[in-house]
Amino acid sequence: MRKIVYIFLGSFAMLLASCNADSTDSANFASETGQSGSLARFTILDNHLYTVDHFNLNVFDINDRENPVLVNSVNVGFDIETLFSYKSYLYIGSRNGMFIYDANNFETPQLLSAVQHFTACDPVIATPTHAFVTLKGGNQCGVNLNVLEVYDVTDVTNPILISQRNLAGPVGMGFYGDYLFVCDDEVKIFDISDPENMNLVHAINTESFDVIIQNDLLILVGDQGVYQYALDPNDIQNETMLSTISL
Repeated sequence: MRKIVYIFLGSFAMLLASCNADSTDSANFASETGQSGSLARFTILDNHLYTVDHFNLNVFDINDRENPVLVNSVNVGFDIETLFSYKSYLYIGSRNGMFIYDANNFETPQLLSAVQHFTACDPVIATPTHAFVTLKGGNQCGVNLNVLEVYDVTDVTNPILISQRNLAGPVGMGFYGDYLFVCDDEVKIFDISDPENMNLVHAINTESFDVIIQNDLLILVGDQGVYQYALDPNDIQNETMLSTISL
């Protein structure tokens, strides 16, 4: 087995994967595609690759890995930024809203719902019942709005805003059990066992813009490098620095 880390700083996307170099089985490929960050612009469901550009959600058939085929392109809107998948749902973040698509029919994703907000940079990630959205204002992102929003998506056709929290300049996020890691002026860790009343329980003083958590491994991606930590499932305040890759 080989461990592969792909980093695309230009589009703020990252994919961590464990792949067998000699495997040619497509089912193995589909199940070992790894974990992307919340700022990623691509995701894989079964043997289909989904990507977003400025306007569209693009669907590629990757049954033949050496010859991917574009099978559909769905117009979403404009200023599309991020793509996150949970089961058959695709959560798309744009500078002015969140869109939820059903990809149960892999090649023809269907829009289920959309939430509009002020113009701001907007990654989104989700659990079975809640979606978490960070809005970062200023610079190219629009108004000076910096908040973490929580939506009840029990009914994915009708997301309901249930909580907002002001932050300094939130960007990427990641889940670790009942905890949410948010890249802000530091990496803030919230207890989200009660999403409507989440509590800040710890912070890691590392400058980063996205986070990937796989098992007990925390990977932070920043302008200056990539940082790996070991997390303690019994003590969220007891992370251990493993390595740093300077960029």
